[in-house]
Amino acid sequence: MIDINESVMQFLLAFVVAGPLLGAAAALLPAPPGLKGKSPEQAVLRHGVTVTGAVLIAAIVLALGFDHDQPSKMQAGTDISWIPALDVRIHLGIDGISLPLLVLTALLTFLCALYSYFKMPAGPTPKAFVALLLVLESGTLATFAVLDLVLFFLAFEMVLIPMYFLIARWGGEGRSQAAWRFILYTLLGSVVMLLGLLLIGIKAGTFDMVALATDNGRSLTTSVQVIAVLSIGIGLAVKTPMWPLHSWLPDAHTAAPTVGSVLLAGVLLKMGTYGFVRILLPIAPDGFRTFAPYLAALAVVGIIYGSLACLALAKQGAKGDLKRLIAYSSVGHMGFVLLGIATMTPTGVNGALFANIAHGLITGLLFFLVGALKDRTGTTDLDTLAEETGAALYGKAPRLGGLLAFAAVASLGLPGLAGFWGEMLALFGAFQPAEGLSRPAFLTFMAIGAFGTLLTAAYLLIVVRRVCMGALPQDAPKLTDVRSYEFAAWTPLVALTVVAGLWPKALLGLSDPAVQQLLAGGTR
Repeated sequence: MIDINESVMQFLLAFVVAGPLLGAAAALLPAPPGLKGKSPEQAVLRHGVTVTGAVLIAAIVLALGFDHDQPSKMQAGTDISWIPALDVRIHLGIDGISLPLLVLTALLTFLCALYSYFKMPAGPTPKAFVALLLVLESGTLATFAVLDLVLFFLAFEMVLIPMYFLIARWGGEGRSQAAWRFILYTLLGSVVMLLGLLLIGIKAGTFDMVALATDNGRSLTTSVQVIAVLSIGIGLAVKTPMWPLHSWLPDAHTAAPTVGSVLLAGVLLKMGTYGFVRILLPIAPDGFRTFAPYLAALAVVGIIYGSLACLALAKQGAKGDLKRLIAYSSVGHMGFVLLGIATMTPTGVNGALFANIAHGLITGLLFFLVGALKDRTGTTDLDTLAEETGAALYGKAPRLGGLLAFAAVASLGLPGLAGFWGEMLALFGAFQPAEGLSRPAFLTFMAIGAFGTLLTAAYLLIVVRRVCMGALPQDAPKLTDVRSYEFAAWTPLVALTVVAGLWPKALLGLSDPAVQQLLAGGTR
């Protein structure tokens, strides 16, 4: 780690949050400043790579300058009065909970911009595409960095419009309906969430998330906490997505362009679960305890439902779409995240945070790979991939087949890879839930969740067998193997999946002290 002045840390965090927004405005200029290309379209795509690369570098420097001896302490803080009448402040800061999500967002957005520079999705002008991508990045980064409830809501909503247009204008078949479904579900959830956030702010007399977490619900009656948790929880559950509020997700993923699916799975879904940890657990603990068993029950239903849906799609003759299958797998994986949070224990919450990062890395890689398969074969239909063009992928494109198999076994939770630790810790948390929660109920949830891991392994191995391991006819045409720009975009995800699996302390060492502090009574 390196020693960086606090004022420099403040500037870096402000740049990470606001830089993409400034870059989006610059992308809409007649010619992005300082960049040239063979055409205006290439210049603006290069601008997107440059801005997201600068933000990633700033996020990495921020991580290097972070005081790892005090990960529970809010660092790089900025606190400026914005709306004095409501005591709304521009309050930014990071701790061991938000820092990994901040870096993950910056990394995935840069990789998406790099991938798009070489493989721009079909659709309108690249200017609008790059501007929307940068606005999406700014809103997501702000969600993980702001410490004011009103600002959190604004950042939370900021990502909806750019993602809607990315799906509606650059998506595939059924994009219009999928985009409308996405925006309607999330907007309706957000309206309910806003009421809960306002209730907390008015009753507690402040919207400051650090002050509210430190208060630990003492200034809120149990009834107020119950209403706030129900209201805010619905909005967060839609974005997570939690069964049965998940039905917008498969359509959105299936219709979205490759980079849209990567960002939707890799970072947007994390905003919902982050809200559960950052807002509901420390600010309304009594209200959360009331709903924790129900949240856990819905989480394990989602685990089983998502796995069974994937098994149905993976069956031969089922006309399953590979993108749709991975979307349903996200419902199951996020179920483990919600189960860990519902235990209200350090073990479970740490597992949830770890699973968040692992899911972003692995599922982001899976959507990149499926996008590459579609580019080469023209389809993501499993039957077509298995029987006509994609069978024996190991033989036709060995590196591509090997990466798909690697991502699949990482997603099923193979020990030694990132997908293992989060789900295991979530189940361990359910084995001994927090005081006041029914242990027999959570033991039941743990058993159901453990069964879900077997179903997950089953459908992912079926996919690998059907797509990668078919017989290769002697006259079978070769597929283009991994290209250089694909290698550049995917290698960081592979490397981090291995590093996080072999060295989980890198993440748990950051999150555990912050989680302990948060559950004990807020963040300093």
